[in-house]
Amino acid sequence: MDHITIIVSLVIALALFFDFTNGFHDTANAMATPIATGAMKPKVAVGVAAALNLVGAFLSTEVAKTVSGGIIHEGNGGISITPEMIFAGLIGAVIWNMITWLLGLPSSSSHALFGGLIGAAIVGAGFSSVNYLVVVDKVILPALLAPLIAGLVAFISTKLAYSITRRSGSPNGRSTFKLGQIFSSSLVALSHGTNDAQKTMGVITLVLISGGFQAEGSGPHIWVIAACACAIALGTYTGGWRIIKTLGTGLTEVKPAQGFAAEVSTASAVLASSHLGFALSTTQVASGSVIGSGLGRRGSKVRWKTAGRIGSGWLLTLPAAAIVGALAAAIAHLGVLGVVTDAVLGAIVVGGIFLRSHVRKQRLENPSVSQVAAAGEAVKMRKKKKKKKKQGRKNRLASKPKKKKKKGKKKTPKSGKNKSGKNKSGKKGAKAKK
Repeated sequence: MDHITIIVSLVIALALFFDFTNGFHDTANAMATPIATGAMKPKVAVGVAAALNLVGAFLSTEVAKTVSGGIIHEGNGGISITPEMIFAGLIGAVIWNMITWLLGLPSSSSHALFGGLIGAAIVGAGFSSVNYLVVVDKVILPALLAPLIAGLVAFISTKLAYSITRRSGSPNGRSTFKLGQIFSSSLVALSHGTNDAQKTMGVITLVLISGGFQAEGSGPHIWVIAACACAIALGTYTGGWRIIKTLGTGLTEVKPAQGFAAEVSTASAVLASSHLGFALSTTQVASGSVIGSGLGRRGSKVRWKTAGRIGSGWLLTLPAAAIVGALAAAIAHLGVLGVVTDAVLGAIVVGGIFLRSHVRKQRLENPSVSQVAAAGEAVKMRKKKKKKKKQGRKNRLASKPKKKKKKGKKKTPKSGKNKSGKNKSGKKGAKAKK
């Protein structure tokens, strides 16, 4: 077995591990709102999400073709991308993904992957190796527009839902949206598998082409699709259990009508982008939908500071992952020794992050919910705060000890003082008695 085969095997293994991390990193996109509103039990929700991620990975390969043959100039008239470059790009994506997962920073697994590949390609083959037009057209523009469009659709849908239930005169009928949430959240899980699993398929296809194991311009093989589908499904099922502990503090303000509207808009945007070959971040779309649905409910306002934190995380992910990928590519440029060094360093970093996460599990808020939960927290509900204040006042009044009234004693002047301050029954009264 030559060194190219070894490197290609390492890249495939690392790509599947990235797919696994993508699964547990993004489980909350589909199942955060139905669990928070009580539409689905946690165990059932996570199991359904895993199954539908598995099915969704088989539905389309358009995004995989964008990753394997669009972002990097390769083949005729382009550069000859090597398996070492792809390995370095994956190292950058995985490390950045794990760092943001540990710190709870809002990030996109998709943009981490693209950033890592772009940084590695620039170091390995120069700035001309990247097809910047495709990056802007298929990655950056959709990343900017999709959350806004999904948020607008969620806003309108929430307004309509509350308006219809208000006119019917049965606001309590909004709880029937819980049934709709089962289907809408399942659709989000399906779309997540359709879009996100394809990115890993594209990376594996790219390394097979660069290693000479697959013809240029061909799509992913069936075994690649099956392996990526299983990896993202397993990650979804494994990572979902971390949500159970922290969901109560994340999206508890989301009501069934809002959750239904957010999920429908998220699924619509992601499925449409998958069909067109746009490599969207499901997390960004889900966050935009949650904020839009929150604004559609009366008595709410946006905490722009929290929303700005989410946006800054989105802007930071692509360049930061590119820097990590570039550093890994510089080391991988040394040959087989460099690839082994990258693998060892990457394993140490990932192992250290998992160990750190285990040690801090009692204090650390679940990072896999951080972005969607932060989107929920960005919507401030004024009405509930007023109720809480009123309840707090009632509790304080109830806790105060009541003053007991003394029976048989009226408030009468003991000796009756006159205007001059002298006692009426003072000296004059004594003289009168005499």
